[in-house]
Formats: sequence, C-alpha cells, structure tokens
Amino acid sequence: MITRRHFLKVSAVAAAGYAIAAEPILAQAIHTDTTGLVAGEASVKSGDQMIPAYQARPDKPGQFPVILVISEIWGLHEYIRDVVRRFAKEDFYAIAPEMFHREGGVGHLPNVQEILKIVLAVPRQQILQDLSATAAYAKGQTGAHPNLLGVTGFCWGGSTTIQYAAYDQSLGAAVAWYGPPGREYKDEPKPVSGFDVAKDIKCPFLGLFGEEDKNPTPEDVRKFEAMLKQHNPNVEIVIYPNAGHVFHADYRPSYRPEAAKDGWKRCVDWFNKHLRA
Repeated sequence: MITRRHFLKVSAVAAAGYAIAAEPILAQAIHTDTTGLVAGEASVKSGDQMIPAYQARPDKPGQFPVILVISEIWGLHEYIRDVVRRFAKEDFYAIAPEMFHREGGVGHLPNVQEILKIVLAVPRQQILQDLSATAAYAKGQTGAHPNLLGVTGFCWGGSTTIQYAAYDQSLGAAVAWYGPPGREYKDEPKPVSGFDVAKDIKCPFLGLFGEEDKNPTPEDVRKFEAMLKQHNPNVEIVIYPNAGHVFHADYRPSYRPEAAKDGWKRCVDWFNKHLRA
C-alpha cells in the first residue's frame, strides 16, 4: 500500500512534475489540530456518484469564504487534510474532495506507474464536474459564504487549479502551487493544457513555483505568466530560488521552510485580499 511512510524512488516521475511519496514522516512535518474548528468527513454528490471529502471551518459564528483544496496525485491523504485545517485556522471554510474516488482511489496501488495510469486517464470534464459539485456543496453548508469561492492545489492539483480557474468564472481567486501549465488533461477533441486555457482565467491568480523545478521549468512559468497577463491584470507569479518541486510538502525531503512559509503567507494574503466581502 502506498502511504506517506513509503518512499518511491522513481526519478522519471519526479522529472515529469509529479510528487513522489515520502520517506518515513520527517520531523518537520506540520500537524494542525482541530482546536477551535469544526472538522470532519463529508460526502459530495456529483452526478450519480458520492465523493468523499474532508472539510473544516472555524467553530464560531459567521460566513467564511470557501477554499477548494486540490491534492497531488496521492489523493486525499493526511498532508492535504492538514492544509484544509490550516485554512480553517485562517478563518476560511476549506474542503478537499477525493479526486480519484470514481476510479477506486489510489492509496492501495503498488507503485507510481499504476497511480499515473489512473490519474492521466481521468477526463478533464469529470474533474471539473467534481470540483463544481464540491463547491456547490460547500456553499450550502453552515459557516460557508455562498458567494465567495477560491481554489488552490499542489503539483497535479496546481495544474488542476489552472484548469478550474479557467472553467469556473464565479471564482474570486486562485492560487496554484508548482503545477506545470504544460500538463495535458484528457479531453475531446484533443487534450487540454494550462497554456490552452490561460486566456480564460479572469480571476486574480497567484502562482508559486521553485526555480530548481524541472517541470515546470522557470521558462515555462514565465511563458505562462506572459500568456495570463495578456488577458488578466490581476496576476502574480513568484519563483523561489533554492526551491524545487513540492517545496511546500513539509513531510518530504523536498520541503523548503523559507519558501513554504512565504508561499503560505502570500496564499492566505491573496485570498484575504480578494475573497473578503
């Protein structure tokens, strides 16, 4: 079984811009408790499916902006749940769906190659539908603001954030963490990449990347930035020196505390600026 406790040394996967699983959980791994929060499992109806999700919000009166959190290829594992709680601690209603539930999940699969067979085959329209259903569910929950929505994601989830930001024109803001804009999603009549949809992203968009990343490279990031800014005045791209792929993943050797801390502050500030009524 693939968990955060097993390290998969698959260099080709890393070079392709996918997070690889970690060694035994590292000492710097952050654990966010549920003190002051209402947190737990959820079930979201999307089409004829019920999709598992994890949600958290402040345990106090109010309507809080909704943040969709999109995982890496590992699905809804503990790191993503912790990120959901971190947003709730910042006075957001956050929710992360299990994006590979329809395919039976990925946590039981024996290796990265088997996981990628599932991840790369998931249709783009299915992904967008499931995220839209999750947003609709969240907006109807206690403590969630029905008209304030943001999206963020990591690695595969960062690329998916790009896709969803182009799709859902009701979004108030988006933050993509090191998601390759060149990653293609299965669609008809042909696959769709972030470069293809850059022109459709109208919401305030923040991208957080590492200078040492191989996919996306800094050149790809700057190309994407230029395409975004042709159609959107509210774009900010940050490329951190001495950081590579998945620098925010505190449970992995790729974690870079300074970049992760600064990126998190920028992410929260971005949502505070653009999502507070």
